Amino acid sequence: MAKLKIATLPDDKPVKVSVELPAVVHRDLIAYAKAVASESGQPISDPGKLIAPMLARFMATDRGFAKLRRSSQARAGEG
Repeated sequence: MAKLKIATLPDDKPVKVSVELPAVVHRDLIAYAKAVASESGQPISDPGKLIAPMLARFMATDRGFAKLRRSSQARAGEG
């Protein structure tokens, strides 16, 4: 089986955010939740709970974002 980027859901205090997803993205999110549940043995009752770890993973691996963040933090340290 393929190695998924999201393996488990972290246990953290959430902040409520409301978003609208295109139907195709929602269907893919449900399919991804099923794949994670199958791989991890951890049932996922709400596929929406995958959104936060997916976004975190995306931002953590976005080199352009990391570069901007580093330069922003460096400028903040100068002042």
